[in-house]
Amino acid sequence: MNALFNLSFRYKIPLWGSLLIITATLAVSSTLIVQSYEDLQSDVVSSSASLGRTLVKTLFPAMLQEEVWQAFAIVKAPLHEESGSKLIQPEMILALDRNQQVFVSSHPKAAPMLAELHRLGDDYDRLAELIRARPEVDAPILDFSGPQRIYVAVPIAEEGARLGTLVIVHSKDVFLPRFRSVAWRSAQIGLVVLAVLLPINWYWGQRTAVPLAKLARSTGDVARGALREPPPGTYAFKDELGELFEAFGVMVKALQEKQLLEQEVIRSERLAAIGRLSAGLAHEINNPLGGMLVALDNFKRRGGHDERALKTVAMIERGLSQIRDTVSAMLVEAGVKSRDLAPQDLKDVQMLLSGEAHKRSVAIEVESDIEAPVALPATLVRQVVMNLLLNAVQACEDSGTVRCAVRHADHRLAIETENGGRPIPPEMMTHLFEPFVSGNEAGHGLGLWVTYQIVSQLRGQITVESRDGLTRFSVSLPTGEASWAPTPCASA
Repeated sequence: MNALFNLSFRYKIPLWGSLLIITATLAVSSTLIVQSYEDLQSDVVSSSASLGRTLVKTLFPAMLQEEVWQAFAIVKAPLHEESGSKLIQPEMILALDRNQQVFVSSHPKAAPMLAELHRLGDDYDRLAELIRARPEVDAPILDFSGPQRIYVAVPIAEEGARLGTLVIVHSKDVFLPRFRSVAWRSAQIGLVVLAVLLPINWYWGQRTAVPLAKLARSTGDVARGALREPPPGTYAFKDELGELFEAFGVMVKALQEKQLLEQEVIRSERLAAIGRLSAGLAHEINNPLGGMLVALDNFKRRGGHDERALKTVAMIERGLSQIRDTVSAMLVEAGVKSRDLAPQDLKDVQMLLSGEAHKRSVAIEVESDIEAPVALPATLVRQVVMNLLLNAVQACEDSGTVRCAVRHADHRLAIETENGGRPIPPEMMTHLFEPFVSGNEAGHGLGLWVTYQIVSQLRGQITVESRDGLTRFSVSLPTGEASWAPTPCASA
């Protein structure tokens, strides 16, 4: 039994619906069949009572004068009449006297004259008891149904005198063919009802159960951390189940947004921690670094050194300068004074990168709709565009093309770079804007981190897509004087 209740709703709902339909159809059909049988029996009793009242009128004088042959003719006559329906044709008619002995019978061999009624069989014995219980002259017509026959007893009485009882016997076999016909028609109607309702029940059961099964799978996915909604169009109706699907979709979207927000918060906190550590290290390094560079410069000014020493000092100076540049890249400040971004700035960036692009046989295409200065710090925006383009050139395939589109609309500056080549590995995507994370062996991994710091301080957003051999970085920056106000820096 538990196995039945543990079935999927895809099977349970249609099966239970089919069981209910079959049960209801059988109950209705059985009721109709029983009612038909009772109606047929009632028709037989009614016809027999009418026949009995008619025969009693002619039979009473014959019995009063003890005219046996005349009485025999009277009870025999209905059995020879042509009847349009065999339903009311009696099998046998008996005329009993006051002592319940056979006065005359339509079948003398089966019920001989003067035979006692109770000796003719068990049914007749029961009938005799019922007749004795109603000896009055105006006793009602009695009907008694035995296993094989129906008996109707009509008192033979007139003017306050009762001479006996007229018994009309009907065989049930007479109306069984008609009963079978009615029962067969009822069964056919039931089969037609089942043939119509069962497919409809199965169809609607599936329409309801299959979406529920998909909703259950989606709920299980959510419980396991996979925030997926049921496929679109799973349930297109607006009833309670449709409202459930709609509420589930809203819940999944809210959980997805919450998950993205949590990931962003975690990444921001991680970047902020790295920024604070980097800023602290940069300040600590810059102090002794500046002192060493000053000492080297003083050493060179003194003169009198051989060529080998000067080469060594120059090499040390270049190394320290590289360290200074790396440390400076980790100290991004948005509050610097800078002019507004001009159209010429984008051309300058393209020209500055042309040498690197030529080495790799990469073409740089820049499209811009900027025709007038934009209220954004030119130094920082140039740095963002340069970092993104340089990153795209280094990641692009040889003889490939890097595209950059700059659009200014609705008080926002949109910058989008696009390049072909190998996609960014998924394991690197979550750490892409952290320092010293690079997919290029020759890179130090600070370009994208600096870009992220600048975009964050300018109250902008940066996103990345990498799939199907195409990588796209998108930056959106609000324009206007308000955007110049520095936000708390991740590296502060």
